[in-house]
Amino acid sequence: MSINQDKILILDFGSQVTQLIARRVREFNVYCEIHPYDVTNEFIKEFAPCGIILSGGPNSVYGVEKAEAPSAVFEMGVPVFGICYGMQTIASQLGGKVESSGEREFGYAEITSLSSQVFSGLKDGETTDGDYLQVWMSHGDKVTQLPDGFEIIAKTDSCPIAAMADVKRNIYAVQFHPEVTHTKQGTKILERFVLDVCNAKQSWTMPNYADEAVAKIKTQVGDDIVILALSGGVDSSVAGVLIHKAIGKQLKCIFVDTGLLRYNEADQVMKNYHENLQLDITKIDAKEEFYLALEGVSDPEAKRKIIGKLFVDIFQRESAKFTNAKWLAQGTIYPDVIESAGSKNKKAHNIKSHHNVGGLPEDMKLQLLEPLRELFKDEVRALGVSLGIAPKLIYRHPFPGPGLGVRILGEVKPEFVALLQKADNIFIEELYAHDLYQKVAQAFVVFLPVKTVGVMGDGRTYDYAVSLRAVETTDFMTANVANLPFEFITKVANRIINEVKGINRVTYDISGKPPATIEWE
Repeated sequence: MSINQDKILILDFGSQVTQLIARRVREFNVYCEIHPYDVTNEFIKEFAPCGIILSGGPNSVYGVEKAEAPSAVFEMGVPVFGICYGMQTIASQLGGKVESSGEREFGYAEITSLSSQVFSGLKDGETTDGDYLQVWMSHGDKVTQLPDGFEIIAKTDSCPIAAMADVKRNIYAVQFHPEVTHTKQGTKILERFVLDVCNAKQSWTMPNYADEAVAKIKTQVGDDIVILALSGGVDSSVAGVLIHKAIGKQLKCIFVDTGLLRYNEADQVMKNYHENLQLDITKIDAKEEFYLALEGVSDPEAKRKIIGKLFVDIFQRESAKFTNAKWLAQGTIYPDVIESAGSKNKKAHNIKSHHNVGGLPEDMKLQLLEPLRELFKDEVRALGVSLGIAPKLIYRHPFPGPGLGVRILGEVKPEFVALLQKADNIFIEELYAHDLYQKVAQAFVVFLPVKTVGVMGDGRTYDYAVSLRAVETTDFMTANVANLPFEFITKVANRIINEVKGINRVTYDISGKPPATIEWE
């Protein structure tokens, strides 16, 4: 990040979608950072933001665990934008009143927007009361009395103060969530605040980030040796090339064949990294170690922690072979951090842990180097393109760190892995063959450890079932099921049943995120 670059400070009050706010801001080519709401006034002044956004959160301003924004937020004279709880704490801290709604309002709502710089000209429809916007609400409290200097800029029947503003002080606040895709004009509302109210310069680009990241890695690492945990996915590929650009031969890559990879992936990864990316890479065959460690384990969190710990153990073991090895590099990205309720904000509610951010022992001998930690998936891809990585690698679908270990429900067994690898490979082959692979954000097969009765030819079968999963998303924080042609799905199902002996039933997962997660475990 350039010192002179305009930047937005996002204070996180514990919302599960705070990262989406950052994602939207960066879409405008404006840099931003997320920090806990309880940072010091000195930190905020030193950060010198051109605007501040207060996120939503699970607390109540009149509750025992209420959370308040630092006083500097309102004293620095920079524009402020509050979202949901952020609006409530603005109202409470500046002399307004917040009360319980009596019942929680969650989901679709229509707000009637009044004249305002952030709403002007935006509408999804019209009523006799004026233009309205379709928004997404998620709150149990609401502002019932405005602070001095504020005016109402949006309302609903159930929420008379759905948005408010103090135009003189450039403080805006909304009760709904503009950062989620369910609020149709949400991105434009945030864009109005960031570009028009804050007058932020659009200088955040991946080529610029790459140059600054390389310089930062050089300073951070010095002459030390870095061990990179290669997984074969987009994130570790980009991390590897970025770090290699910074320190060259000081980067030692270790690729672990966990036995939980995709079909023939171990061979493909070695070819791509060694021949195409020119990285110094060592392959470790650890299939039996992982199978043994996972034997009898069915709980998904336990599996993730076991896999994560074993990864670290292997890297610590291998690092002893390299002189001055002091760093473990990982392709950790923003969605990994938020779903693990990252260490920066202990108020968030945990959903699931990721091997990149969970399972690391306190006595780990290697320091962590995570150059992609502040980037979203599409930013990682854009960075990869700027680094010259082949598009087929960059635009490959995401693959979880624990691999097929979390796509096999329950206990992981070698025979389950073999069945899943073949079924998944068929699905991916057909997506490419029908020009559908790049039209979905992520697609894979899940193995279900239950047997069902079937019939093949004149004989009865009693074999396993699998589920196809394909989603459409731009940020991986929310997702919709991909509307794949029915004829395509039936063709994939027929191929799997006919070609993979041991599977006789195929289903299609039509769940969105939320309420489901993209992965099943």
